[in-house]
Amino acid sequence: MKKRLLAVIMAVIMVAALLSGCGTKSDSTSSNGSDSGSDTPAATEAPDSSEASGTIKIGTISPNTGNLAAYGEAVVNGMKLAAEEINAAGGVLGQQLELVSLDDKGDSTEGANAFNKLADDSGISAVIGSVTSGVTTGLAPLANEAKIVLLTPTATADTVTEDDDYVFRACFKDSYQGKMAAKFAAEKLGVKKVAVLYASGDAYSAGLREAFIAAAKEFGLEVVAEESSSSVDDTEYSSQLTNIANSGAEYLFAPYYYSSVGPYIVPQARAAGFSGVIMGADGFDGTIGTMVDDKSLYNNCFFTNHYSPDDTADSVQNFVKAYSDKFGAESLNALAALAYDSVYMLKQSIEKAGSADRTAIRDAMSGMSFSGVTGSFTLDASGTPEKSVAIIEFKDGAAVWNSTLGN
Repeated sequence: MKKRLLAVIMAVIMVAALLSGCGTKSDSTSSNGSDSGSDTPAATEAPDSSEASGTIKIGTISPNTGNLAAYGEAVVNGMKLAAEEINAAGGVLGQQLELVSLDDKGDSTEGANAFNKLADDSGISAVIGSVTSGVTTGLAPLANEAKIVLLTPTATADTVTEDDDYVFRACFKDSYQGKMAAKFAAEKLGVKKVAVLYASGDAYSAGLREAFIAAAKEFGLEVVAEESSSSVDDTEYSSQLTNIANSGAEYLFAPYYYSSVGPYIVPQARAAGFSGVIMGADGFDGTIGTMVDDKSLYNNCFFTNHYSPDDTADSVQNFVKAYSDKFGAESLNALAALAYDSVYMLKQSIEKAGSADRTAIRDAMSGMSFSGVTGSFTLDASGTPEKSVAIIEFKDGAAVWNSTLGN
């Protein structure tokens, strides 16, 4: 009797086990995929590539080849240095930073293609880029549409951050930079008559021209000549510079990039008989590497910049030493410092958010206060900092700090 009872009990147990193992999905889970009859967690989708590998991926876009490759080199180096320091100190939220760097070749179409490739990768948490205003202006609406932070280290055109919730920058904007160039002319140099040479087809150059002319009126400067080229990449400016030399201008504002300033604009201005001040913006940074043999031609040339390596602040000198030791001093410029700060800005935002989620990073970055190599600032409502401007002067082929201007 006991044996028959035991057999019945065992049979019941086996049937129950079989029924439990063959239940349908609708029997065991709710519509949202959670287990409705158990405390066991439901299976989730596979984590994205950054989570799976224990890294937080940051996309970067810069002109690593082409006429502005020196800028791309400096920016990539600055970001690498920052990421290496952060990773050596334990990373961000316990994860290592990984930079995914793409080349825009200084071209807007290449830049858009690079951005879309990064934005389409769900493992990319944010994008740093690009370097020039022309390329970055085209990326800004794409970032807003994709809902991913685009932090440009160096694009200064006012329009870059005006209408886009996900776009920020580490640099000051052109309207501020142009104002400081006019202020320097009036208050530090004491000139009265000024001229402007700019590239009408370039957002950076045209924006700075507009800002400078508006500020010139504020500071009582007379614009006696205005000339233009079609592109920042032109090589012949002699005709325009002859007109400027004959205008009686004491000061020339020429917002171009180093690739035109060093080999063409300054030598051609001196050859045309213009002996006055030549003033540029941050695009002049890097001119030393493109100067002609006669370095005296560049005396009496100045430019606004984001920092000076001569600044004695510990943050600046530590950065200058670390960068120079790793990459050499030849490629060190303000763009490298801004790119370095940009990585740390993202680190601070991710840590504040407690997440590498794209929207959480945006929310944490909005209105953030930050202190770095290129200064201390709070981002305004457009995502732009307003901070002091370093005036750099060329003396016999060397770039030296002249003064620092603020509001």
